[in-house]
Amino acid sequence: MAAPPARARADYDYLIKLLLIGDSGVGKSCLLLRFSDGSFTTSFITTIGIDFKIRTIELDGKRIKLQIWDTAGQERFQTITTAYYRGAMGILLVYDVTDESSFNNIRNWIRNIEQHASDHVNKILVGNKADMDESKRAVPTSNGQALADEYGIKFFETSAKTNLNVEEVFFSIARDIKQRLAETDSKVEPQTIKINQPDQGAGTSQAAQKSACCGS
Repeated sequence: MAAPPARARADYDYLIKLLLIGDSGVGKSCLLLRFSDGSFTTSFITTIGIDFKIRTIELDGKRIKLQIWDTAGQERFQTITTAYYRGAMGILLVYDVTDESSFNNIRNWIRNIEQHASDHVNKILVGNKADMDESKRAVPTSNGQALADEYGIKFFETSAKTNLNVEEVFFSIARDIKQRLAETDSKVEPQTIKINQPDQGAGTSQAAQKSACCGS
């Protein structure tokens, strides 16, 4: 029996690496645990305390393997977490809607992204703990939306406790990254052909010149 093609052997069509960042206590770990609850493999890297989880989802007929890094507990060790910016394809910026300082610090986190992450990394703003009583809310929804609009990124308010918009956040950024990767793939082939053509033409021309030279 013939072996199945490589794509059929793979358990996913796209591998997408995501990073959760934000101040300590905003609920990054709770969001990740809610999203990944009992449906995937989990590893814990104790040497640096970064939680790493995997969940495979289906999106537009494609299997997307999400590799999600949670930097909880590492906010004070910027030299550690900056290494994870480089490999990230998408970054979730999380703040607590009851903690104004965590919202104000989003600008600092975005500066870190600009310094350390890929230029093309996808970003999404997440206001967590939206289930809290309105009397405890310190950041109006409109402020979160305005900040997201300023940076040209999507915005969601979530609650890890009630599962409000948790799936929607991860699916949204995964869909945007998949689309970016698909567009990049489609652009690569024509560019490769164009690059090769002059080289082939130059080689033919040189061969013709050499032949003429030798002939004379």
